[in-house]
Amino acid sequence: MSDSTASSSPRIAVVDYGMGNRRSVEKALERVGAVPIITADHQLVRAADGVVVPGVGAFPPAMQALRATGLDGVVRDCASAGVPVLGLCLGMQLLFDGSEEHGGEEGLGLLSGRIRALQAGALKLPHIGWNEVTWTRESALITELPNPATFYHVHSFVAQPEDPDDVLGTCEYGERFASVVSRANVHGVQFHPEKSSTYGLRLLSNFSALCVGAPA
Repeated sequence: MSDSTASSSPRIAVVDYGMGNRRSVEKALERVGAVPIITADHQLVRAADGVVVPGVGAFPPAMQALRATGLDGVVRDCASAGVPVLGLCLGMQLLFDGSEEHGGEEGLGLLSGRIRALQAGALKLPHIGWNEVTWTRESALITELPNPATFYHVHSFVAQPEDPDDVLGTCEYGERFASVVSRANVHGVQFHPEKSSTYGLRLLSNFSALCVGAPA
């Protein structure tokens, strides 16, 4: 990783594969003191202190875009090297083994489990709005956040982790689902922290802190 690991302003690669609120994520990371780099360049991603995988849209075309650019392997390599990785919304879903959306597609496989349709009952889909997330355990990713904390969600599918210990926060909309997942250096949030005001910025600030001193 770059020499910036020794500073308080980590360089965070925002993976640019054509899907996601990349500019909004960039601005939010800047606000919390990080140095974001929106890029599809493999070397720049590998040289970063942390990696953010954004995402808006459907799982299959997102994974197809990652594969077409070779960024799927780069993200896997960064995660294997111990670099902090954070998936946002669809980007969180991509961290898992695969999804049933639109006939199914394999994912990055960084977390065990699959993505399935949200069982919302009589509630409208997609799930759009501010909802409380309740923490299941302590983690540096959620330092100084209240329990529960409210974040902005937009989604119709949810993660079903194989290991319950990977779940860091849950939310309820028709059913209770995993809204935040975390295992070692791999993290994901089903909501949009860049659109979630103070608490979203706090979470991004916490992630940025994890990137300081990340493995070289």
